[in-house]
Amino acid sequence: MADEAADDLDGLIRRVDPDRWLTSRFIVEPAARADVLALYAYDHELARARRVASNALMAEIRLTWWRETLDEIFAGGPVRRHPVAGALAAAVRRHDLPSALLEAMIDGQLAVLETPPMGESAALAWADAVQGSLARLAAQVLDPDIDPGVVSAAGRAWGLALLIRARLATIETVRAPLRQALNEARLGAKAISAAALPALLPARLARFDLAERTPGPFRRQLSLVLAVAAGRV
Repeated sequence: MADEAADDLDGLIRRVDPDRWLTSRFIVEPAARADVLALYAYDHELARARRVASNALMAEIRLTWWRETLDEIFAGGPVRRHPVAGALAAAVRRHDLPSALLEAMIDGQLAVLETPPMGESAALAWADAVQGSLARLAAQVLDPDIDPGVVSAAGRAWGLALLIRARLATIETVRAPLRQALNEARLGAKAISAAALPALLPARLARFDLAERTPGPFRRQLSLVLAVAAGRV
């Protein structure tokens, strides 16, 4: 049953988040890959709560459901029946993931329910709260001895790229902080283990967004292969 659940989340992320699914292929250990995919699925559910709701109140209700799910997970008892909730609970408990980062991802989504398009400060706050937190969580799964702070810039870069893609912020608004985040992410990659590198790899793909390019799947895959071979993003 656990293998089936992992396969289901793998298929989900491949469908809804193909770039990060591609980066997850570089996680060698299957169990670690499944736990990182559970985090990506959690991120997808939070983003979906905001995206599909008919109004801000409905989005807040959906996000509150996930906050209550976190309460159940950290209480250590049964968790509501939901494939992502179950996988997230298993990942949290296996790796002793901090509740503060998972809560920050919800808070980040709540903060932007009625604010698009975003200015630079709002974009940075969202990117740090949501994708910065997620990158730190993924890195902890892959290497429990890592300093999570070294991957924050990579998460920020990916978050800014996502805002550009969703047209919630313009490239003109976030070009400078995106460039800076990518430079910091490159430095961060030098300070981590090879095992943790996949947590930073989305930042490699954010370089295409900075350059205002939309390469095809083969070019994206090649870029990641070269990044892993060089140990850099």
